[in-house]
Amino acid sequence: MCRRFVLLIVLLAGSSRLCAAEPDTAGIDFFEKKIRPVLVDHCFECHSEEAVKAQQLQGGLLLDTPVDLLKGGKGGAIIVPGKPAESRLIKAIRHEGDRKMPKEKLTDPVIADFTLWVSKGAPMPRDPPTKTPTSIDWEKAREPWAFQIPVKHPQPKIQDARWPIKEIDFFILSELEKRNLKPVRPAEKREWIRRATFDLIGLPPTPEEVTAFLEDADAKPQAAYQKVVDRLLNSPHYGERWGRYWLDVARYADDKALAIAKPSPHAFRYREWVIQAHNQDMPYDEFLKLQIAGDLLPNAPADHFKRLAGLGFQGLGAEYHKGNFAAQVMADELDDRIDTLTRGLLGLTVACARCHDHKYDPIPARDYFSLAAAYQGGSMSDLPLASTAEVDKYRNWEKAQKAQEAGLNQWLLDRGRAIGKPALEDVGRYLMTSYRIRVLRDRKISHDIDAIARAEKLQPIFLKRILTLLDQPKPLPELTLWRDAANKAVAGAKIVDGVVAIPDDLSKLAVDFQRSVRDAVKTTDDDKKVEPKQNDLLKALWLTAKTPFFVDAKEALQLFNDADRKEHAALLAKLEQHKKEPPPALVMIHGVQGGGQAMRIHLRGRVESLGEEAPPGFLRILQRADAKTQTAPRFTRLDLANAIATPRNPLTARVFVNRVWQHHFGRGIVGTPSNYGKLGDRPTHPELLDTLAVHFIESGWSIKWLHREIMLSAAYQLSSDNDPDNAGKDPENQYQWRMSPHRLDVEAWRDSLLAVSGRLDPTIGGPSFDLDNKKEVRRTIYAKVSRSVPNTMLTAFDFPDANVSSARRSVTTVPQQQLFALNSEIMIDSAKAFAARLEKVAKEEEPRIVLAYRMAYGREPTDAEKNVGREFLRAAGESKDKLSPW
Repeated sequence: MCRRFVLLIVLLAGSSRLCAAEPDTAGIDFFEKKIRPVLVDHCFECHSEEAVKAQQLQGGLLLDTPVDLLKGGKGGAIIVPGKPAESRLIKAIRHEGDRKMPKEKLTDPVIADFTLWVSKGAPMPRDPPTKTPTSIDWEKAREPWAFQIPVKHPQPKIQDARWPIKEIDFFILSELEKRNLKPVRPAEKREWIRRATFDLIGLPPTPEEVTAFLEDADAKPQAAYQKVVDRLLNSPHYGERWGRYWLDVARYADDKALAIAKPSPHAFRYREWVIQAHNQDMPYDEFLKLQIAGDLLPNAPADHFKRLAGLGFQGLGAEYHKGNFAAQVMADELDDRIDTLTRGLLGLTVACARCHDHKYDPIPARDYFSLAAAYQGGSMSDLPLASTAEVDKYRNWEKAQKAQEAGLNQWLLDRGRAIGKPALEDVGRYLMTSYRIRVLRDRKISHDIDAIARAEKLQPIFLKRILTLLDQPKPLPELTLWRDAANKAVAGAKIVDGVVAIPDDLSKLAVDFQRSVRDAVKTTDDDKKVEPKQNDLLKALWLTAKTPFFVDAKEALQLFNDADRKEHAALLAKLEQHKKEPPPALVMIHGVQGGGQAMRIHLRGRVESLGEEAPPGFLRILQRADAKTQTAPRFTRLDLANAIATPRNPLTARVFVNRVWQHHFGRGIVGTPSNYGKLGDRPTHPELLDTLAVHFIESGWSIKWLHREIMLSAAYQLSSDNDPDNAGKDPENQYQWRMSPHRLDVEAWRDSLLAVSGRLDPTIGGPSFDLDNKKEVRRTIYAKVSRSVPNTMLTAFDFPDANVSSARRSVTTVPQQQLFALNSEIMIDSAKAFAARLEKVAKEEEPRIVLAYRMAYGREPTDAEKNVGREFLRAAGESKDKLSPW
């Protein structure tokens, strides 16, 4: 079977571009958020520099720094990276063996965190943390490049003035020339259009599009390239491709967090909003403001979808089961929003300051809680996409319907009580008739309860219930006396002319009981105060469900008289008519509401240990030196949005420009796109990034402008050829002497399979579909993303974890990928469809091979490739496999 698929796999795999994976910072983040706070909280008293000063150091073991942790104490190393079972630290915190640390055993989740951390190699920061000063010199803290407002830099001087096309190229070539690197040849037009089409819409170009580009002989330099870029940017599929990149940052999913396997039925509307925003080239600053505070913006768009659906950025975040730890869970949910917001928009790991002052960056814990005020007191809510008047109209209609339904239910309850009331007041006759039936039952005399009830002018339903009640071990206290007397009388009962005689004493007890019931009913009818015993009696016989004389709605329908039926039909018709005239249904989105309240600092991250109140406000490191100290009692999401989406914020434009650069080139100018702090990578071209950021703002924050600027540059138009001399000096191509090959992500790979085989459904938008459903051939962006049960195909091909904001995709090569490519239904179905498509157009073998290369590669096959194709077909034709050679 393998040979059957080799040709298709090779054809489509050829569209991939490979690159080395970015150093993973997730493990360091895990250490800072999950491991270090526990060490500080439970271990530093005996295992830190402070313990040394206090002469309390135990076992010579320091845990202050990564070096100390790996070194261990007098007994040797306490951690064996990758091997928790062999790590003394893990044994100690599990309280296994002689060493049990700390004395009060850590909770199981915390022990699990430590075990996971060690199993992943015990990742820690490269450098020991600096001592956190008691106060920060903010002027000095703002000196690093990332905290300075970006400015435009003059074009650097270069030697080869013929090479640059755009301003970008001067900065690129300047850095190359400094290092004696030379750019490789330009990409051929076939190579470039394939690259550009995949980059902008995530699909391969059609043979017709390739031909049109090759034949475009516009006299203006770069005109043909610009036409292609403009055409692709105007495609509705552009928003699908680049919207997906943003959804990675926003940790989009169609369900809640791992603790709750609960669907988010309106999640897809946020996805549609992101796609539309990209297609419409929504200014990036507006794009951010609408996601943070669309419901609060004073000049927000009138269109409710455009104004509110972006709130899913936060409304689709972690939501855990509250249980008995509501305060802690709410703090965790808040941390998710802050982490996503600050990593995704600002490139800062602010969440590391939740439990303590940031160990590396100038972000004290106070600033974490100052910023968190924007969400404090708010909630994740389902919001309607409608005006207040439309919402009121729909709510009033709903309210009227509920009122009519409640009125109908109350009417049925009242009628049921009215039907049961006469029988209740005649309870003595029901008791005496039940006695007669029990005598017949005791003598084994055949009888018909329904016929006896009709003869006595009683309702069979109530008579049967009285019989059932009296058969219970402990009926009502008031009935116990009668029941005991009746049981004694059954043995000596007399039957005269077929009629069971009622003893006088038994008759008297029934009459007395009936009188007490009637007195209780009369008291309620007269609106007088009902005694407790009377109330208990009525509840036990009449007013409570499943009692002898209670009539529910279903039973009432069967016992109605003609007048009742007529009135019931009128009420029901009125309700049905109301249901037929609803206003337009409210379209809902998942969003956020409220917030803005000041928070007290959680000491060491503990919700039960509160410190001083943190003044509500933005991060001080990102405020101008002359900015006034935040003193307002509130810091709303609107304040937060305005603080982030402004040219005065030194990081906002830089972070986004770098993300776009990363997706075009495979690596960002800053290699850690979600961390611009001390632990992040230094920029390879800081002046270029600054200049691009300023131009980006000046363009009106136009994302499509940014694409054009990058894609029409000589740097983007380089081939991916290797140059041994360059590779020796810059093996990772950090300075962009060629286009680094990088692998297609799983969405573009699957979509390309469907497109090349002619099966892709290009429908834009709509609810999410199950990727395991083989009949679904829409684009992968519309597939359901689950936090609780991730799709196996997406997971196998490096789709990001939707529980956290993703900086960039990992790149792995594992056996599951190869097995999927050989055996999965999508590959088999695509192979069949691709073959059918080829056979329909080309009847001969060689033209068919040529067409296959044009469709899958966008180029002609070489003679050698034609020979390989012919040999493959002959070899496959000898197989007895069910599939045809094609």
